Amino acid sequence: MIIAVDIGNTNIVVGGIEADHVLFTERLSTRTDKTELEYAIDFKLIFELHSISRAQVEGSIISSVVPPLSNIVKTALTKLIPKEPLIVGPGVKTGLSIRIDNPTQLGSDLVVTAVAAIAAYPVPSIIIDMGTATTFSVINDKRQYIGGAIAPGAAVALNSLSSQTSQLPFISLEAPKHVIGSNTIDCMKSGSLFGNAAMIDGMIRRIKKEIGENAIVVATGGIAPAILPYCEETISYDPDLMLKGLALIYKKNQTR
Repeated sequence: MIIAVDIGNTNIVVGGIEADHVLFTERLSTRTDKTELEYAIDFKLIFELHSISRAQVEGSIISSVVPPLSNIVKTALTKLIPKEPLIVGPGVKTGLSIRIDNPTQLGSDLVVTAVAAIAAYPVPSIIIDMGTATTFSVINDKRQYIGGAIAPGAAVALNSLSSQTSQLPFISLEAPKHVIGSNTIDCMKSGSLFGNAAMIDGMIRRIKKEIGENAIVVATGGIAPAILPYCEETISYDPDLMLKGLALIYKKNQTR
């Protein structure tokens, strides 16, 4: 078994993977003020919750978009797993052909999900990761990463709307009964949820038009289940795409 850790801006996703199967997934809140020991205790509790012993763990791999936490989480895992964790970044083999202006600027999260999508789905493809940000990654028919788009995540945009206005309350991201709201809260829900679904549909259509052909669309991320039911485009949901990609990259970097 390997332990895969995805450090995002809002959550840290921890998964156990064995023989290409995701055995468990847990989420921790991303906290830059926590110490190595505190994260080690969090990981230890996850292992105990799923009856995982140190002997069962072959190694671990980390993807991070929060640089200050990368080494903290790495050290925390090292307290529990003797083998040093692999961190996705420069020098790590991914097998991904990146065709953008500056390949070094591509976030490790986008690299990992692209690796997973190319392995599991036909190309060309559009990968949508819906979390703190909503990101679109485009893979062409040559299995190359050619670019994408970044938009504010639905929850982030909704919270920003409430915090930047005097009369709009903080609400949860859920669908109202009608697109046309008859009160303030339903109007906010409609704009946030149906608006994001429409944005995603529109971006998919524009991307397909620009590449000049149809494409498979795959979505992942914690916000996806709230938005996808209201999208009109055909979108496959793969909640474990990031963990699957981390497992593939881990294998590519093991000495034979």
